[in-house]
Amino acid sequence: MLAAGGLLAFVSLAEEVFEGDTEAFDRAVLLAFRNPANSADPIGPAWVEEMMRDITSLGSQPILILVSLAAFGFLMMTRRPASAWLLLVSVSGGLILSTVLKLGFERARPDLVAHATQVFTASFPSGHAMLSAVTYLTLGALLARAQESHRVKAYLLGMVVILTVITGLSRVYLGVHWPTDVIAGWCIGAAWALLCCLVALWLEQRGRIEKPTPGA
Repeated sequence: MLAAGGLLAFVSLAEEVFEGDTEAFDRAVLLAFRNPANSADPIGPAWVEEMMRDITSLGSQPILILVSLAAFGFLMMTRRPASAWLLLVSVSGGLILSTVLKLGFERARPDLVAHATQVFTASFPSGHAMLSAVTYLTLGALLARAQESHRVKAYLLGMVVILTVITGLSRVYLGVHWPTDVIAGWCIGAAWALLCCLVALWLEQRGRIEKPTPGA
């Protein structure tokens, strides 16, 4: 239901965006992150802007690929090959889906404020928001499966949600995405991650993926 809800939210938001119904919201939120006296200057001291550049790298493709490969190696070494391949398929599928959606929608990047970092692709949906949701949520779900404690499960899932949220917010702060790009990225990324988790559960029930090993 959550996966279907995320997909439905994405489709509804995409329709609103390309009918122009979100323009006022996008402009208001984007400008809220800027100095009223100078729209080229993000709010806060210079170190905050630098920090946001560091945070935004958490959703960059090189970082996410490195994290995924490191997790893939760990899962293979701990004799969970099916989980390892599921993670790789989830992230690879997310990368392909993100590219296809960007090419399909071809929304222009914000021109309302100066960009505080370089960008090279279309705007909708946010690749950083979408791929961080895909990678971190899938990885968090796989790690949580191996824990017995509900508190530990909640902590792991809470941390990956925080990583996903702050990565998306950094894109708006830096002026390289409209807020609706980021929200759409979160929706479709979470839907894809949840779908992959459903596949994992389905495979587990049929003995084709390793059952969780509590305390491992």
